Amino acid sequence: MSKPENVENAIVDRERVDSGIKTFLPFLRPYRRHIVLALIALVVTAGTMLSLGKGVQMLIDQGLASGSEAGLTHALMIFIALVFLLGIGSFCRFYLVSWIGERVVADIRQAVFAHLLTLSPSFFEDNSPSEIQSRITSDTTLLQSVIGSSLSIALRSSLMLIGGILFLLVMHFKLTLILLTCVPFVIVPVVYFGRRVRRLSRDSQDEVANVGRYLSQALRHIKVVQAFTHEKHDAQRFSATVDRAFNVSVKRIQQRSWLTLMVILLSMSGIGVMLWFGGKDVISGAISAGDLASFLFYSIIVAGAVGAISEVMGELQRAAGAAERIMELLSAKSVVVSGSTEFPSQRMAEIRQGEEVIKFDNVEFRYPTRPDYAALKNLSFSIKQGEMLALVGPSGAGKSTLFELLLRFYDPQQGGVYLAGENIKEYFLDDLRQHFALVPQETVLFDQTVYDNLGYANRNASKESIQYAASQANAHEFIARLDKGYETRLGEDGVRLSGGQRQRVAIARAILKDAPILLLDEATSALDAESENKVQAALEPLMKGRTTLVIAHRLATVLNADRIVVMDQGEIIAQGTHVELLETCALYKRLADLQFNQHDDAQSD
Repeated sequence: MSKPENVENAIVDRERVDSGIKTFLPFLRPYRRHIVLALIALVVTAGTMLSLGKGVQMLIDQGLASGSEAGLTHALMIFIALVFLLGIGSFCRFYLVSWIGERVVADIRQAVFAHLLTLSPSFFEDNSPSEIQSRITSDTTLLQSVIGSSLSIALRSSLMLIGGILFLLVMHFKLTLILLTCVPFVIVPVVYFGRRVRRLSRDSQDEVANVGRYLSQALRHIKVVQAFTHEKHDAQRFSATVDRAFNVSVKRIQQRSWLTLMVILLSMSGIGVMLWFGGKDVISGAISAGDLASFLFYSIIVAGAVGAISEVMGELQRAAGAAERIMELLSAKSVVVSGSTEFPSQRMAEIRQGEEVIKFDNVEFRYPTRPDYAALKNLSFSIKQGEMLALVGPSGAGKSTLFELLLRFYDPQQGGVYLAGENIKEYFLDDLRQHFALVPQETVLFDQTVYDNLGYANRNASKESIQYAASQANAHEFIARLDKGYETRLGEDGVRLSGGQRQRVAIARAILKDAPILLLDEATSALDAESENKVQAALEPLMKGRTTLVIAHRLATVLNADRIVVMDQGEIIAQGTHVELLETCALYKRLADLQFNQHDDAQSD
């Protein structure tokens, strides 16, 4: 590697370290008092440990060498007192540093998760949720280990190294110089291997995240895996993923092992050379045996400190890689920025039946992951207060995209979306979304109780209100049959319920939210005919007086819509009632003929 490249890498490393400190400083600042106490305990333990060397010297020179029992007892009492103080200080240091590590990492996890919830869905199209989960769990666990242990060891060893060298210089300048000649030979491999460990640590954490991502996908979709008898193939692919993570980890371990080997050989060789010269001085009478023992004690402390720092440097480099991955999450910016205007609920209530409430004005939109394909093209139309508007068209026509723009999951690249006369970009996101009740095509349920899942729509709703909403959605009966009724946990993604049951829970959520605008993405698509009729009967009074947008895959569900908008390839090709569109829109007529003829054939069968 050329010299300019070395300089450039050094600058990058320095920038990363500085950035990491700035990122995590706010998490440390609230615990300044604990940090100060931990540092005091750290200094006390380091100072006490260094004082033990003088205690050893006293035991030898004033006790053993002098032959005085009283002198031996006095020296031993001082030694025991130092050991007791060292134990108390070590207890305080370990407790405080460990507490800080646990608390700071808990705060980081909370902050990262809270920040992730504010990011737009486009972020999660480019970043796998499973990989993000790995960062929040395994990376922060590594940070906890470093902050709560390795960092403390590094600071203590640094104090021991500096203090030990000062003691050595005062005791015997010549022997100290001999010992210090080995220090550059130890520092060079620490720096060299440390950088390599850091790079490999980042790669190792990425590979571990890949393992977690593959595992999560396979287990979440276990029915598909088993239905296609894909177990062996997936097991082989998972093994390959695990092996890649293992191979990267082995490279990192190999670099750390070389680092440890070099440090031990060089530092202990230096002590050996120092003992040879020191032994000659004892023989000649230049120093006492206690002086040499004390000098040897401090030499071992210095060598041990260098070895500990080299060991910890590997952990610190690993933590630096993990910190970078967490910093990327904390620094991620949402492409959808909340407005600063409070939603005018009063103005919304003042809009009379038949007046414009929603407007799409020359909207063009491309998904971030598909920038070359326009999901919506120069689309313009409006929706009146209290109107039931149905969106019809083939898959990929852009129907669901309209819902995502209304809820500001994304913003259009051109044009604007207006609500109550104002561009929705001006409103607070929370205020805006409170005025919509969404029933998605694929119902999302959480591994919580039925009460919690239904209450997602309104956290202030009473149990009676929740049960009433479930009854309206034709869900109360099957919920009551669950082993614990409304207290039953539904499992991840609601695996304990059928598709139709999950959709009725989603409808109950919309009923419970009681928002002025309903967004129904084919709310009855997964229901049987009997349940569909019951849910339609429940939805009719709910939609009365409310503005309702319905994405219709089955045209039978929107025959009574006030207006039907036919979309194809991101454009509106026709609008009107069912009867009008049968005469004026070839695409709508083709869809209607296809569905209703199939329905008639099924009835005749």
